[in-house]
Amino acid sequence: MSVVAPHLSDSYCFIIPCYNHSDALVNVLKNIEQYHIPCFLIDDGSAYEQAQKLIEISNQYPWVNLVRLSSNKGKGAAVMCGFNHAFNQNFDYAIQIDADGQHDSKIVKQLIEQSKLNPNALISGCPVYDDSVPKHRLIARYITHFWVWIETLSFNIKDSMCGFRIYPLKPTCKLIKQYQIGKKMDFDTDIMVRLYWQGIDSVFVPTQVTYPVDGISHFKAFKDNLLISWMHTRLFLGMLPRIPKLIKHNRLKKNKNTHWSQTEERKGLFGIKLILMLYRLLGRRAAQIIMFPVISYFWLTGKKQRQASKIYLEKILKQYQNVPLIEKKKLTSFQHFQHFGESLLDKLASWQGDIKLDDIYAPNKNEFLKLVSEQKGIILICSHLGDIEMCRALAEISHNVKINALVHKRNAVRFNQVLKQVNEASIINLIEVATLGADTAILLQQKLEAGEWVAIIADRTSVNPYQRVPENSIIWANFLGKPAPFPKGPFVLSSALKFPVYFCWGLKPNGRFQIYLEHFTDELKLSRKNRQEELEQTVQLYANRLEHYCLQSPLDWFNFFDFWQFNPPETLRNKDE
Repeated sequence: MSVVAPHLSDSYCFIIPCYNHSDALVNVLKNIEQYHIPCFLIDDGSAYEQAQKLIEISNQYPWVNLVRLSSNKGKGAAVMCGFNHAFNQNFDYAIQIDADGQHDSKIVKQLIEQSKLNPNALISGCPVYDDSVPKHRLIARYITHFWVWIETLSFNIKDSMCGFRIYPLKPTCKLIKQYQIGKKMDFDTDIMVRLYWQGIDSVFVPTQVTYPVDGISHFKAFKDNLLISWMHTRLFLGMLPRIPKLIKHNRLKKNKNTHWSQTEERKGLFGIKLILMLYRLLGRRAAQIIMFPVISYFWLTGKKQRQASKIYLEKILKQYQNVPLIEKKKLTSFQHFQHFGESLLDKLASWQGDIKLDDIYAPNKNEFLKLVSEQKGIILICSHLGDIEMCRALAEISHNVKINALVHKRNAVRFNQVLKQVNEASIINLIEVATLGADTAILLQQKLEAGEWVAIIADRTSVNPYQRVPENSIIWANFLGKPAPFPKGPFVLSSALKFPVYFCWGLKPNGRFQIYLEHFTDELKLSRKNRQEELEQTVQLYANRLEHYCLQSPLDWFNFFDFWQFNPPETLRNKDE
């Protein structure tokens, strides 16, 4: 086993249950050979000819350990046999993968990355099917999903039937000794639900699953469906006495810190549309009257957001001597929420054209007008301090300047629907950061060369759950007296684009909107030798300016999550799948 990488061979191994799948197995082993991880191949009582082929195959791969069961005991029994062998040889994690080649082995790397980030969790593939999937299989899966949601009293388990997983072996083997786990096709769901009952959460990674035309299936429709039905009956009955414990577990999981991008947008589309209608018919004052109870409701029901606001304002109050424009009594989470409501009205007003650039205090207005007249492309490094959306509207409506904003659309789907009703142009130049890649970078380069502007938000960490090491995507900088995680991506991207960089701030500290445009550099250069150090200095400079303007207008800070806590994003399955 000299080919096995020491840093992984000490912890991870493959487990492949195999019953008469010797032909497909060859390709599976070829595909996973690149990972240099030992493998336990469990022959689940294959026919004589197939068993002989398995011996020949295993002899070709020195990292494959063949274990033969005397008779066909079922997929679950084969996997659990592999667990025991792996655990007895001091492996910490077992990667279960099927022998029929349905699973995309390319995501093994992503599974392992998620395992390292969540060492106590069960990491599972979440199937993304192509047209080859039999319809009756999909129907059966949705029936199982329904029962699993009941058995766990939650929607946390996205898919319980995928056999492509990484198991933490210690709690898994302990569970197997305590309970009778399904030994056949009922295994995957049975063990996942019972691990959930034990407090072992599941993390899901989307994976392509195909059904080969000539594939061999050992699923017996009547017998296995009857077996699965009996399993759900046992799990349902087992769930009943666990209801108090499950409710407590689900509540704790719901309240734990999550990455900002995975905080769902608060419901309230009807309320926002009503406010827009009143604004158009009766003016801003009428809209404000309705806005007050709507935002008050969000304040009362938004426990996480309210707590995050308090954490931030406590840091502001510690430096209150540096706050020149806001009375101390106004620095409350309630006023913070109401100020956010006012910013929504400002967005509506600006995209309707009711607020013009001439109505705004802008000490750098001449520089802005010069850039407009020169039709130069520039990069705006922005934040969630103030209203960059209003800046976009003012620039477009007053001077026909196109500002392309990199945003995370998932958290503002409903409000973007309303803005679209106000002005179609509001969403035309929004670019989703979750899909940012080489194509997007080329697109941004083209827009800059055409004289358009690009706005990049630099005060929220990456939304990519598949970062090899998520901690490497951030830089810690001192902010309001405590280290906070900032993304380095906006500054790396700015360096690659090679256009002038400006800091942009849109504030409303005392009822009047103010725009500050600060020239940062004609071109952000990062050397290879001192790249990390230069990035740290750049990010700290940005954090210093952000802090300065936070103290100028504290209630304009609209990051309603614990900004000083870094929580890497978990994988989420696309809702459209």
